Amino acid sequence: MKIENYADCLAELKGKNRKLSLLMGNGFSMAYDHEIFSYNALQIFIVELNDPILDKLFEVVKSKNLEVIMQQLHVLSQLLDVFSNSNDELKTKIIAADTALRQGLIDAVKALHPEHVFKIPENKIATCYKFLEPFLTGTGNIFTTNYDILLYWVLMRSGYHNHNDGFGYELENPEEPDPDKHIHSTVLTWGCFNGGKQNLHYLHGALHLFDNGINIEKETYNEGKYLLEYIEERMDNNEYPVFVTAGDGDEKLSQIMHNQYLQYCYQNLCSIQGSLIAFGFNFGPYDEHIIKAINQAAHHGRKSGDKLFSVYIGVYSEEDVKHVNSIAGKFRCKVRMFDAKTASVWGD
Repeated sequence: MKIENYADCLAELKGKNRKLSLLMGNGFSMAYDHEIFSYNALQIFIVELNDPILDKLFEVVKSKNLEVIMQQLHVLSQLLDVFSNSNDELKTKIIAADTALRQGLIDAVKALHPEHVFKIPENKIATCYKFLEPFLTGTGNIFTTNYDILLYWVLMRSGYHNHNDGFGYELENPEEPDPDKHIHSTVLTWGCFNGGKQNLHYLHGALHLFDNGINIEKETYNEGKYLLEYIEERMDNNEYPVFVTAGDGDEKLSQIMHNQYLQYCYQNLCSIQGSLIAFGFNFGPYDEHIIKAINQAAHHGRKSGDKLFSVYIGVYSEEDVKHVNSIAGKFRCKVRMFDAKTASVWGD
């Protein structure tokens, strides 16, 4: 299969007036800084905690879904308050395990990011925005499986307001006919689309998205504190980010289908049209659920022609090329490859 230049691929698709979607994986963040955005770092830190109680919990629950484990530890601690002595040795162990897991996650989050948004150079922000722009105009879409907040930072710093992640301020007095007297919530809640179409989708959740049991909320940066500080505060208050952290494709899909926000994002991926460009996404053994979504999009609307026609996969190395060639038969649409370095996402 021919390795193409990214600019040539994009020009060809624009010439065909194709609807465009972008799928990004960890390679997007690693292209910015491969030392701090290491692959599967959140899962790696769990192993490195080397906590026997946590290891046993993961074995019993048969999952490394951090959100679920932390919630269950918190509930178990509360149950022990009701049914046992507050000095009970078991509760002491549970609290220790909960503390170790939460602190480990906080430490990993900090290690996986620049200190704050203003540490990212302006020229990199501008270059990255130029790469993202074709997928945020018209009928474009961006899908990302990254948990980190690098993409959020880029969009915030670029000053571009055409992206819509589905979050908005909820109208608290909808019965009021006078718009000047409308009262809005102070928290960004998913589902408040502000009259626009959602075109930004965190397929596996993200560190700044939280499920309060009723709504999905988004934590945002303001002039008071940096975003990472707000995320840490939420976790200190037993609120945990929404993200799919472990498992094979089926396990990930199961987690996705049990969360209204993640399910919506995944279903949107299942219905994209035109062509999909995959950057920094290697379609590995745990990504079968993503391939399923792409194939559903390729099958969707085939009679009317409103379907996904092709996927363009970015490759960095000869190993990447061999891998894409080995899995090309899994896709129900045309597969092409481009040299990921020619996309120059961060200007390097």
